[in-house]
Amino acid sequence: MALPRGSSFTVIRGDVYYIKIGNKLNIQDDAVIHATYKTSPTNIGNNISIGHNAIVHGCTIHDNVLIGKGSIIMDDCVVESNSIIAAGAVVTKNTIVEAGSIYAGIPAKKVKDVSQELISGEIDRIANSYVKYSKWYE
Repeated sequence: MALPRGSSFTVIRGDVYYIKIGNKLNIQDDAVIHATYKTSPTNIGNNISIGHNAIVHGCTIHDNVLIGKGSIIMDDCVVESNSIIAAGAVVTKNTIVEAGSIYAGIPAKKVKDVSQELISGEIDRIANSYVKYSKWYE
């Protein structure tokens, strides 16, 4: 299938193991959601924003998480609630991202705690904005 010039898409491919997705998500252009054959499913909670070109692979994402543009979250990682994965970060296999923290870099490491201002000003604001945008098409 040929796409019109300038088109983009998101791939959610549950061909080798299950992918479970919660409510109030926005998965942006060119993101890839996948799993690993019979060993690492993908579980994504509620109130999640997954940025452009991100890869979420065989991991668990808890509620209220912002996954930055171009970031990669690998197999068997757990991203706990109220966390931010910075743009371009690579969260390597088996990493546990602590609740309420920001992880950045390659490999991703904790750089600071998430403030209440970031939770309401970024995590919630972005998720709520995409719910509003979707209503424009009803």
